[in-house]
Amino acid sequence: MNKSENASSRLLKLVQDGMPMTLGQQLKLTVTLSIPAIISQLSSILMQFIDASMVGSLGAEASASIGLVSTTTWLFAGISAACATGFYVQVSHLLGSKDTANARSVLRQSIVMTMIFSIVISAIGCAISGPLPRWLGGEDSILHDASMYFLIFAASLPFLQLNMLSSGMLRSSGNMYAPSMLNILMCLLDVVFNFFLIFPTRTMEIFHTEITVPGAGLGVTGAAIGTALASLTVAAMLLHTLCVKSPELALTQEKGSFRPTKKCLKNAVGIAFPMGCERIIMCGAQIMSTVIVAPLGTIAIAANSFAITAESLCYMPGHGISNAATTLVGQSIGARRRDITWRFANISVLMGIAVMTVMGIVMYAAAPMMMGIMTPDAAVQELGTKILRIEAFAEPMYAASIVAYGVFVGAGDTLAPSIMNLGSIWAVRLSLAALLAPHYGLEGVWFAMCVELCFRGIIFLIRLNRKKWIK
Repeated sequence: MNKSENASSRLLKLVQDGMPMTLGQQLKLTVTLSIPAIISQLSSILMQFIDASMVGSLGAEASASIGLVSTTTWLFAGISAACATGFYVQVSHLLGSKDTANARSVLRQSIVMTMIFSIVISAIGCAISGPLPRWLGGEDSILHDASMYFLIFAASLPFLQLNMLSSGMLRSSGNMYAPSMLNILMCLLDVVFNFFLIFPTRTMEIFHTEITVPGAGLGVTGAAIGTALASLTVAAMLLHTLCVKSPELALTQEKGSFRPTKKCLKNAVGIAFPMGCERIIMCGAQIMSTVIVAPLGTIAIAANSFAITAESLCYMPGHGISNAATTLVGQSIGARRRDITWRFANISVLMGIAVMTVMGIVMYAAAPMMMGIMTPDAAVQELGTKILRIEAFAEPMYAASIVAYGVFVGAGDTLAPSIMNLGSIWAVRLSLAALLAPHYGLEGVWFAMCVELCFRGIIFLIRLNRKKWIK
């Protein structure tokens, strides 16, 4: 255990033991938990950034084939994340009340139930992978690659599910370091696998020496296989860290039943079901957004895909802080510490807004460079730069919605925030995008997104300050 983990463990114990905490201690704990979570999120997006750059070198059609199905991959990943959340929020509350035996019991049951769930949705994904790109309005030239990419992604969903469950459980115990470092490793492994799988055998010059580098030459399919292999490797390592090494949750400490109980399942469904419905409908909205963008042509699809990846570098720090907020609020709720629950919520949201405001400024200034790294296509670069600069203005309020949502999840309050997300994206973003796209193209779609994210941030701040989520 490193110094950062020791510090966060000591401070979390103050929460669990009902001891008073100064504002400085709360700030230190929030920062200590947020930094590794931010690094983890950034590494995940960096992996997508590198993926996009590697595939982008193959041309706009290769990029468009991944961009076409990206919103559907988010849908399946989002459902998997909701399923995992239903269990690790329970564990966070139990650890906050120092009930480690029941926390481990929930962990055992969660492994069984999430694996069953992931196998079912994996089968569904594989079944629809063939016709999906055509349903989304893709051009004939990208249908095959898009279909293969989604098929491999769907087949690897059980690995992704284990990754999400194990990471969430470790974070709930206050261990941000292990999942962060292992997800960085996944990023590095993805780059290595892609290097050999995407490109054919070629000659490279290193230190003035020509070296023959072997390659499978699988293109888009190779990118999908590389990501799946990286996910499998790290999922196994995360599960070992959780079930064998975790001081609070290691299943080697005692024998117990893996058989699901009605109480655990009911609690999980109560937390996860609203989130799952929200992810389905929100990703459905994102798919609708893809349908709006698809008729704008291959250049627009590629620019949209690259810009989404580039923007992720800016908002993923917000998700890292949101993960920390979920842990802090979850343990505070479990310890019945209403006072520090409210302070942790405010500290987390203000930190998220500050960090993402800075990131928004960076994104505006660096937009041409970011697009230039991902694609050599000048038309895609120009359009991508324009839409990234539109989106930069939404980052502060986007941060408010992301981190406040993490606060609500930590409290086990997922229904109202899910409804707010759905209403915002469907009523504001899609309706405005449908009106603007025919006249202003992809820039109109991203302007609609900017307006909607600002609106969403405002309504989340209003609900946060009403305090009805503190139970």
